[in-house]
Amino acid sequence: MSEYGDAVRTAVVVGNPKAASRTLSAATHVARELTGGEPDLVVDLATLGPAVLDGGSAEVTELVAQVGGADLVVVASPTYKGTYTGLLKVFLDRFAGGTGLRGLAVPLLLGAGPGHALAPELTLRPVLTELGATVPGRGLFVLDSQYGDPGAYEPWLEATRPIVRGLLQAVA
Repeated sequence: MSEYGDAVRTAVVVGNPKAASRTLSAATHVARELTGGEPDLVVDLATLGPAVLDGGSAEVTELVAQVGGADLVVVASPTYKGTYTGLLKVFLDRFAGGTGLRGLAVPLLLGAGPGHALAPELTLRPVLTELGATVPGRGLFVLDSQYGDPGAYEPWLEATRPIVRGLLQAVA
């Protein structure tokens, strides 16, 4: 439970094709830092297997509904060819445009080098806003080699945390 109690629901969605990845670790860290508690829902898409591709999957349909209803969603992926993974794209395609995500969304990408530092802003942020989310502050890019270092997140958290907390307090 977060510092907002049961009034605020937090979700993490990870589009890394490898389960229990560094991306998952980074995303849950960001969610905890923004809310002061563990996320209510963690969707590690790699664990869903072919169900992600099955438009009739009741399990994935329910996850889409839960993520769509969250007040804060951290959407994370490794950087592949300058953007997020196809696995994440397939999942996000299940959301209705304009109304699929009703809360805040944080785009987070991990990458091997700083050449892709704008990828969260240029590729993932537009999709999240198209789905109806409000993206507070800039998207977050973290080097793979620094994903376990809390200091790698701190400048972004210092800038974004007050915005997120203010918006979530309005919901609580």
